[in-house]
Amino acid sequence: MVASFLFWASLHSTCRLIMKFFTKLFVFIVFFINCGITHPSFTQVRLPLSKKEISLSFAPLVKKASPAVVNIYTKKVVKTRVSPFTDDPFFKQFFGENFNFGAPQNRVQNSLGSGVIVRPNGIVVTNYHVIEGANQITVVLSDRRELEGKLILADRRTDLAVLKLDTKGEMLPALKLRNSDELQVGDLVLAIGNPFGVGQTVTSGIVSALSRAAAGVSDFSFFIQTDAAINPGNSGGALVAMDGRLVGINTAIYSRSGGSQGIGFAIPSNMVERVIDSALEGTKILSPWFGAGGQQLTGRIALNLGLKRPVGIIINNIYPGGPADRAGMEVGDVVVSLDQKEVETPAALRFRIAILKPGDDVDLKVWRNGRFIKLKLPIEIAPEKPRKNLTRLRGRHPLSGAVIANMSPALAEELSIDPLTQGVIILEVGMRSPAKRLGLRPGDYLIKVNGKNVDRVLTAKRLFQKTQREWALSIRRDGEILSVVLR
Repeated sequence: MVASFLFWASLHSTCRLIMKFFTKLFVFIVFFINCGITHPSFTQVRLPLSKKEISLSFAPLVKKASPAVVNIYTKKVVKTRVSPFTDDPFFKQFFGENFNFGAPQNRVQNSLGSGVIVRPNGIVVTNYHVIEGANQITVVLSDRRELEGKLILADRRTDLAVLKLDTKGEMLPALKLRNSDELQVGDLVLAIGNPFGVGQTVTSGIVSALSRAAAGVSDFSFFIQTDAAINPGNSGGALVAMDGRLVGINTAIYSRSGGSQGIGFAIPSNMVERVIDSALEGTKILSPWFGAGGQQLTGRIALNLGLKRPVGIIINNIYPGGPADRAGMEVGDVVVSLDQKEVETPAALRFRIAILKPGDDVDLKVWRNGRFIKLKLPIEIAPEKPRKNLTRLRGRHPLSGAVIANMSPALAEELSIDPLTQGVIILEVGMRSPAKRLGLRPGDYLIKVNGKNVDRVLTAKRLFQKTQREWALSIRRDGEILSVVLR
């Protein structure tokens, strides 16, 4: 009897606990539902209710953009010397690993890359380094058709090239260009190309940074950085925004292994558009120039000048009669923005000017004497003053075999060097020439010959026409003056 009583008492207690638990659970559910209806922090939380909402995919965007991305295969003939002694260890011991002699032979070298159709009539843009030196260019469309690509413009400085396909009147799928200045760090992007020749591939990522520098890629170091996987073969492919428009041409990666490590660079579409326009107009790409030189503003200099933060370029040299001079710029001014876009480095300023069309005026925001002022900068092509007068020196003198020219703003822009430099520059040094044996290099400046200043090519030619037993030369190289006396 006692055991039976204890059993029923225990069961009754357990049932009461279970009832209390479900009562509290019911109250909590009612409270949560009410909060979900009335509380603003809960109204934004909603579970997906359909298969369409669950299936988040880039497939519609890829279907729209990928037909405009093509594969590019190139062939070029290179001359090599083949010798039976090339791999002989005995000869390598004395002549080094690069030892090779014999009759030159032609060898076909293949390379691959990607490209983007930017006009339905068959205009394709790709990287210059993809088609550099190519004797034959084959473009493979997304439907596997092969067309011959005709090169209509190649620009080493921007690392861009434009091809024309003979579509026989057929309109091809093309990507529209978007203003790359609209991009923000964190925006989603897709990289479409042909990595390693495996076929068209799509990778996704975000815009990691803007206005990035990548040494040795192009003369305008102002790239879009992305972590979308870019590998060899992706060069010339498309960087696509979420609206399906082209924002960049994939160009380079930062890698220690040769593969993608999450740091890829793309040429902004604003520069791409400038090159395409030049190609369609049938003109050479002539970049506008600023007509002044400067350096990046540091925190200490900004503090001394009264600026709140170090943004801008401080001007330290102005070309007389150039655009900056005519705009009213003075040495010591700080260029903060151009066309309402901040410029943080000289490379950024150069890029901003390069994408503008000559003939327009652009607003400059300048910090001068403790306040901001506005100047109007005329956009114009760098002048060839004085004329280049390209000349190969000949005769019995130390510079025989060298090609010299008058430095001008136009030549400086072409060579991507300081446009304010003046004088006579050495552009080429012939092999086995006296100039080569003397150790002269392209990029050296000829300053003096036998104590006489050399300001023009004509002056140099006149001085070297004289017969001398002794030659005293002064050469400027990387800012240093090198002097030598030859007997």
